[in-house]
Amino acid sequence: MPALPSSLISSLSCASALTVAETAGGLPEALAGLPDPRARRGVRHRLTVVVTAAVCAVVAGYRSYAAIAEWVADVPATTALALGMAPTGARRRR
Repeated sequence: MPALPSSLISSLSCASALTVAETAGGLPEALAGLPDPRARRGVRHRLTVVVTAAVCAVVAGYRSYAAIAEWVADVPATTALALGMAPTGARRRR
């Protein structure tokens, strides 16, 4: 019997690629019931969108607040739409 590979990369290279909608599509629905403790004043984004973006960034390996913000700023438009976020071009800049 041949030895099993120590790396899963060879096993995953044969797997079909999944889209963001297939892998994280249920995340916003799962987080929809979170109570929002923030005051209405100053709220710019829905809590579900903020937490979804943070979870996806952390899963992608971004750990600090600055790194998570960088991930959100660099996310492709198709991924942003799949996660319920506005694409970069639609965001207001200050």
